[in-house]
Amino acid sequence: MSIKAELTENQIKIWEEDDAREIHDEKYYGKIMDDGTLELSLSEGMSLLEREEITLIYDENQLSKEEAHKEFSSRDSEFDEKYEVYKDLRQRGYIVKTGFKFGTHFRVYDRGVNPYEQGSKSNREHTKWVVHAVTQDNKMGYEQLSRAVRLAQNIRAKMLWGVVDSEKNVTYYETRRITP
Repeated sequence: MSIKAELTENQIKIWEEDDAREIHDEKYYGKIMDDGTLELSLSEGMSLLEREEITLIYDENQLSKEEAHKEFSSRDSEFDEKYEVYKDLRQRGYIVKTGFKFGTHFRVYDRGVNPYEQGSKSNREHTKWVVHAVTQDNKMGYEQLSRAVRLAQNIRAKMLWGVVDSEKNVTYYETRRITP
């Protein structure tokens, strides 16, 4: 039986605290809020919906996978490429969390780690990569590349670009700063 989730503004909420804990603590999805609810990104919600782990409700109606995808794409113009990268990283066994506060789409932890490990900051698991999803025809300036690399460097992570081609295949490129 899948867990009931609700589409709100630009996230998905799991209101039942036990269900929220199961998805968060065991599967490493979303963020537990102060009120005990779980807040999921659209990519996380789509992943769980495709895996039939949640039932998604919007305006008192249950959404199919196709309806959810259409709704998510209408709310986020970058949803398609973000979701392809998210799905690819998850299928490779990585733990993928939002990278919003780092100015990128995702932060990625290595396989098998617990990103919620308690204790001193030096002993906790660390973000391996920050990843930004783009389409193969995306154009950006040196300033954007430089800013992304500097942000990644500041948190001791590597900057990856997840480039999604027209066939929805993802290729990753690392950019980094080299000092002679």
